[in-house]
Amino acid sequence: MSEWEVHAVKYADRNARVRGDSFVFDDRHDVAHPMDYFIWVLRQGERVILVDTGYDAAEADARGRPIQLDPRSALAPLGITPEAVETVIVTHLHYDHAGGLHLFPNAQLHIQAAEMAYATGPCMCHDTLRMPFSSGHICEAVKRLYSGKVIFHDGDAEVAEGVTVHRIGGHSRGLQAVRVLTSAGWLVLASDAAHFYENFQSRKPFPIVVDMQDMLEGFTTIERLASRPELIVPGHDPLVMSSFPRDKADHIVRLDLGPKLSSA
Repeated sequence: MSEWEVHAVKYADRNARVRGDSFVFDDRHDVAHPMDYFIWVLRQGERVILVDTGYDAAEADARGRPIQLDPRSALAPLGITPEAVETVIVTHLHYDHAGGLHLFPNAQLHIQAAEMAYATGPCMCHDTLRMPFSSGHICEAVKRLYSGKVIFHDGDAEVAEGVTVHRIGGHSRGLQAVRVLTSAGWLVLASDAAHFYENFQSRKPFPIVVDMQDMLEGFTTIERLASRPELIVPGHDPLVMSSFPRDKADHIVRLDLGPKLSSA
């Protein structure tokens, strides 16, 4: 089975946060706790699979959450042009993961059926559950569906040889993690199944949650999927940037060779 090269591409961060924003029932809830925002790139020869799309300047302005790099510019050092991207795995439809779908007009999307049903169903009548979504992003996913460019999955599925998706739920109804075969072993892009290492290492749930049991059981799932714990890559932890080697640019790290330090 062929191995993949994997990059984490940082396009934004948010420092005005505290631990209470990241962990339920944390004893140090008012201590600062920054968050990074990533897109992930899987590459095998000429083939590229994008995992999530980030969000653009318009969404940044609407939410008051600035980005450092437009997702298209963030990918440029890897030689990736938006029009050339043919496959995007959407881990879930929250604004910071699906806010750039329109930037990749030729891509076919891989989404869990449960996520589309959640984002377009009665749960969105509740302000709290609707808050991480933006209607324009959901409409873009529906437009892509009607143009024949969505593949739905129901649980575990293979997107390509050495690349599988696994429904976790918890944070969002159809949240999926991505498992990738690399030279270091099976690497898991947890996305928001674990925003931070501490979420799964200490079994501390993230506060934005639709199903707490799914979130907690998801920690066990991502540990089972990875060849070893240090090959679990959380979705928003700034430690990712210091744990893995930089590659091509200061905002990009290479994941497939494993972390620089086993204690990452």
